[in-house]
Amino acid sequence: MQLGEKHRRYWRGNLRLTGGLLLIWFVATFGVSWFARELQSLTFFGFPLPFFMAAQGALLIYVILVGYYAWRMDRRDREFGVQEEA
Repeated sequence: MQLGEKHRRYWRGNLRLTGGLLLIWFVATFGVSWFARELQSLTFFGFPLPFFMAAQGALLIYVILVGYYAWRMDRRDREFGVQEEA
């Protein structure tokens, strides 16, 4: 089955969006943990950055990522005419 050009653009954009958000997730999850000693000198709300990210920061980033993905995909679905019926 061959996909039309519009379908290919839709999925290419979806993969690009997903890849970008996964990169942010990876940095928030593993990047901060990996460089925790080097990041000790940075503070956020009076706490060392690695501690804040482990305690609450990463969770906030995850919620923002999920919300952004849902909002962006809804917009993208409407743009390409594949939105769900209400």
